[in-house]
Amino acid sequence: MNFKMQTPADKPKTVAELIDWYDTNLKRAADRIQALSAEQLLTPVNFMGAFNFPVVFYLGFMNNHCIHHRGALATYLRPMGSKVPSIYGGSYDEPLQMPEPLTSAA
Repeated sequence: MNFKMQTPADKPKTVAELIDWYDTNLKRAADRIQALSAEQLLTPVNFMGAFNFPVVFYLGFMNNHCIHHRGALATYLRPMGSKVPSIYGGSYDEPLQMPEPLTSAA
């Protein structure tokens, strides 16, 4: 497997461009991952000499890494005068809104 870390030629310049870039590339990456065979998912990948784990390990690692950075960004919001959105359920600024319970038609 050949992985390359590349800087995009045209980096997003606005929030709208960043959202569009993320939506496009997340879908593309998810489609590529979904197409991997079991053999490919079990192929070891050298991570800059620090790790040599199967591809599937890095999926969990990347998920945890993204969670960490979302939390870090949320931490900076309130001191900057903003509100913390409910990114993992409720927050002080946006309490969790439970859906209305479904009732049966009995």
